[in-house]
Amino acid sequence: MKIPVHFFNYYGYYTGSFYPREQNVSGTLLIKQVNVYQDSTKRIKLAQKFVFGAAENCLRNLKYYQRRNKDLMTEINQITALEKAIFRTVSIPELMGVEGDFHRIYYSAWQKIFSEDIDFDKRVRRPPDNLVNALISFLNMMTYSVCLSEIYVTQLNPTISYLHTSLERRFSLGLDISEIFKPLLVDRIVFNLINKGVIKEDDVEKNSNYCYLKPISLRKVTQMFDEYLQKTITHRQLHRKVSYRRLIRLECYKIIKDLMGEEEYQPFKLWW
Repeated sequence: MKIPVHFFNYYGYYTGSFYPREQNVSGTLLIKQVNVYQDSTKRIKLAQKFVFGAAENCLRNLKYYQRRNKDLMTEINQITALEKAIFRTVSIPELMGVEGDFHRIYYSAWQKIFSEDIDFDKRVRRPPDNLVNALISFLNMMTYSVCLSEIYVTQLNPTISYLHTSLERRFSLGLDISEIFKPLLVDRIVFNLINKGVIKEDDVEKNSNYCYLKPISLRKVTQMFDEYLQKTITHRQLHRKVSYRRLIRLECYKIIKDLMGEEEYQPFKLWW
């Protein structure tokens, strides 16, 4: 069997993956991955591209709603200013700090995007404390699992990453790549689920220590996520239709070309 299988527990939290023995193995690429990871200058340059791609895609979402009469110019200007700091960072912790700053501003704008009065003013992860945070956490893990599946098809080693720290028993490259696609596969789905009334406050169960989606809600979210993965757009360079899922695999190939010294990596940026 050559299909990665990802496991989620009763509460919708990712618990692990069955990752089959790699079929597409390249010793040359593995050496290149390790060399870039160990070279602090090359590593920070690649990590900066991941953060920049994420920031650009977050901005694209805000500008979309700004054009629809949501007053988001303050947040747009703040994140645009922070983008300049991304390429001035000299260490991964400093870069992660900039990423945290623009995400804080980005999430603070969501109340203006939602058409209903929803309890959400900041990102809370462990554990989620409200409906929106529960949706983000679940969809983040779904996006990570899809990125991991697409990495498996390529010759990239998923344990060697650049923005997130490479740790034992952790496929952290999936975390790197998922940062770029969360604005598309997580945030836009959350906006649609809330604004279209597909998911409401009574779709979660709350406790003093956590908030999680009910089983029927998980099915609704999973269905919309799967539908998003199958959506297609006309690729600007390939001049043919590709699915959202395929965009992730294409991103992996772009990273490979950079690692092999063939073409400098430019992160995926939303244009629609």
